[in-house]
Amino acid sequence: MYITLLKGKIHRATITESDIDYEGSLKIDPDIMDMVKIRPYEKILVANINNGERFETYAIPGKRGSKVIGLNGATTHKGSIGDRVIVFAFCQVSEDEAAGHSPLVLVLDENNEQIGDLRRL
Repeated sequence: MYITLLKGKIHRATITESDIDYEGSLKIDPDIMDMVKIRPYEKILVANINNGERFETYAIPGKRGSKVIGLNGATTHKGSIGDRVIVFAFCQVSEDEAAGHSPLVLVLDENNEQIGDLRRL
């Protein structure tokens, strides 16, 4: 049997842009994606700390080094520039793998700069 566990999360990222005319997704700086091992087009869950909205979408890479976290398409209705969000990525693991599993956590400041060390829960 397989279970779904948290693989990694980006905690308290700041929305830096919003484009309603884009086809959809959440744009993320690839440097940030790499740190928590989120792959391009991977399904993610996003929780908006400011307004309580939650939505599923997929991650797309923005410009490397830009610190971008961008709402696109319909997701623009779920938040505003300056809102803080948590981005969750999940994985499926066997019961045996679950015993040793530990997700990656990246905490960001209001400029999407890393605070402290990347850690495991």
